[in-house]
Amino acid sequence: MSASAFELETREFPWWIPLMQGIASVIFGLLLLFVREEFLSIIVVLLGLYWLISGIFNIISIFIDKSAWGWKLIVGILGVIAGLIVIQHPLWGSFVLPAVAAILLGIQGLIVGIIGLVFALKGGGWGAGILAVVSIIIGLLLLFNAAVAGQLLVILLGIVMIIGGIAAIIFAFQVK
Repeated sequence: MSASAFELETREFPWWIPLMQGIASVIFGLLLLFVREEFLSIIVVLLGLYWLISGIFNIISIFIDKSAWGWKLIVGILGVIAGLIVIQHPLWGSFVLPAVAAILLGIQGLIVGIIGLVFALKGGGWGAGILAVVSIIIGLLLLFNAAVAGQLLVILLGIVMIIGGIAAIIFAFQVK
């Protein structure tokens, strides 16, 4: 893909979608890092809302940019399902969430990492490639150490959400 084809493709992509996702991701990441344990149920519901909204945005993005639509659909459906389950059962979610979330996030991290790696190889830049590799590594760690990851999930998720949010915000302004 030539640079001019990439520029044309990104101009058609609404810049505000990754900006909104990035801002939400940074806010939720900061909440996960700095909100105390007594607010766990609120954090669980907010995380469910984030997954739901992120899943919806991933599905909507298929209609705007048809590249990697299968992966976007899978990630979107996983996000919507995880979000709805956590929102409907916040108390249950606060007990089961760490282990299940570690597995779901591991799978989502692998999928998002693969999509990001493909995007980086098609001209998305080295920053997108680095984030994709980090996402794949974190996804594998979450899948193979779900019990340990469940204990550290809040901190890890907060860091990943902040980094991903910043990357999405930067991408939004590059597209704009």
